[in-house]
Amino acid sequence: MSASKTLRKLEVVSPVPADIDIANSVEPFHISEIAKELNLSPKHYDLYGKYKAKVLLPVLDELEGSGDGYYVVVGGITPTPLGEGKSTTTVGLCQALGAFLDKKVATCLRQPSQGPTFGIKGGAAGGGYSQVIPMDEFNLHLTGDIHAITAANNLLAAAIDTRIFHESTQSDKALLNRLCPLNKEGKRSFSDIMFRRLKRLGISKTKPEELTPQEVKKFARLDIDPASITWRRVMDVNDRFLRKITIGQGPEEKGMVRETGFDISVASEIMAVLALTTSLADMRERLGKMVIGNSKAGDPVTADDLGVGGALTVLMKDAINPTLMQTLEGTPVLVHAGPFANIAHGNSSIVADKIALKLVGPGGFVVTEAGFGSDIGTEKFMNIKCRYSGLTPQCAVIVATIRALKMHGGGPEVVAGKPLDRAYTTENVSLVEAGCVNLARHISNTKAYGVNVVVAVNMFATDSEAELNAVRNAALTAGAYDAVVCTHHAHGGKGAVELGIAVQKACENVTQPLKFLYSLDISIKEKIEAIARSYGASGVEYSEQAERQIEMYSRQGFSGLPICMAKTQYSFSHQASEKGAPTGFVLPIRDVRASIGAGFIYPLVGTMSTMPGLPTRPCFYDIDLDTATGKVIGLS
Repeated sequence: MSASKTLRKLEVVSPVPADIDIANSVEPFHISEIAKELNLSPKHYDLYGKYKAKVLLPVLDELEGSGDGYYVVVGGITPTPLGEGKSTTTVGLCQALGAFLDKKVATCLRQPSQGPTFGIKGGAAGGGYSQVIPMDEFNLHLTGDIHAITAANNLLAAAIDTRIFHESTQSDKALLNRLCPLNKEGKRSFSDIMFRRLKRLGISKTKPEELTPQEVKKFARLDIDPASITWRRVMDVNDRFLRKITIGQGPEEKGMVRETGFDISVASEIMAVLALTTSLADMRERLGKMVIGNSKAGDPVTADDLGVGGALTVLMKDAINPTLMQTLEGTPVLVHAGPFANIAHGNSSIVADKIALKLVGPGGFVVTEAGFGSDIGTEKFMNIKCRYSGLTPQCAVIVATIRALKMHGGGPEVVAGKPLDRAYTTENVSLVEAGCVNLARHISNTKAYGVNVVVAVNMFATDSEAELNAVRNAALTAGAYDAVVCTHHAHGGKGAVELGIAVQKACENVTQPLKFLYSLDISIKEKIEAIARSYGASGVEYSEQAERQIEMYSRQGFSGLPICMAKTQYSFSHQASEKGAPTGFVLPIRDVRASIGAGFIYPLVGTMSTMPGLPTRPCFYDIDLDTATGKVIGLS
């Protein structure tokens, strides 16, 4: 790709300007030029303006017989609340591979939620001279996928409460007659989606009038237990006052009051379905299988039982296509899906990775990022995403910073929005060395999957050479294939060339097949305990609620699903304050829930917020529009 028309030489300045200023200083290539570099013709994508395009799924069918490129996942050590630069490293590595090392490369990233963009964290396009552009389009509406998820999620929520309402006022026969109204010929018939429910109930009859009174009751009455409903409404805004609400207070709802709440849109199971689906047909099945709660008899109630699975698929039909964008240096990026990294698996989509691997071809590289530290994001990438995709990574990158390692070595607390303690900006090699126990555990855990591990030390201006050498030595001692200091934030791809070379060598020299942490045919508890051991736990303690849920999911036939642990990202343990590499603790499981359509069980370790709140001074104070140029300013 060295002769590519779409590779851009960056004019780097120091000190590094604000991210949005760098992004606005570069005129992106028309997205058709980026598509051309991937051998995509106009029939393979739909344009969304000048700088974004949806890559269409039939590309996969056309490339079915061609070989895949190398597959690389980027995780990190246990982070500080400030983040350690995984997205920036992912982008910088790809800029190095494409713009400096003459490799065909594609970056696969999650779509960010607008919650953090306007809240406390800011955007997620990378940073400095390693970014996805246009940054404002990446961080805001993009191509509308999250809006589609919001609409689909809330349609299902409306269907649940409406069904309870109508069942409360109608007889079985009246329900059947309204579900199967008379046609012009005066006859009743089942709609196609109803046959899914009939089949699940073991009823083989094809006409409504053939049903016995008992079958009419079974078919027409879902009898949803309101206390069992797990499906909540969503919106893509941080709003703490929607965490717990009461619905049904209008006079027309006849006293059907129920306590529920809102989650942020990216916490919707529909987002996890989008990320884990492998085809349009697979997405249809997953959406239909989503369980919203139970009947009063204890049987799961699905979206297809409510008759809405097909409509959800229609709302999601464009969202299944990944969005093509570009980096500052003109290398291609596929942005797709953005599931939570605690109650979901925190990885971009399977379809984006599959398309990218075919497009770069043998010898090319696809680099994707896994949310939070490797104990969460990389573990779920391997045991959930790779299990469903059938894909095998060759290399896992672990991003580390001197700052985070000092914290794990016993440094003062790091608090977002507050100045760093002097311990983090002056040399202290012994503090760094003490914190490398955290890095060492991430390396050993990740190596166990059969991949080569490369440590990327994301360098800050205050880091000393002695501190950086200490990390490199500790990483190699712990079994890393290589450990490289990177300056991609300050220098773009040029600052990650050594990392690119290390990743290439690691991919070319992998010797083991992919190994999962656990088998799917063991019990839910055994899977949970296998993951807990990887954290350093000596055992697991289950609440009475967790025990009940495990028994219920096992009885309902869901024990063969993988596990998606919902745990704090700030420690290997359940206590965010426990830094380093704690051992001997008992991991408490407070509750166990399931995303059946997405395809995993998620145990809750402590309390997980699925609707963030806004701080006293949110990011939106800095965001505005330059009305003279039409450009967004103040995004971080």
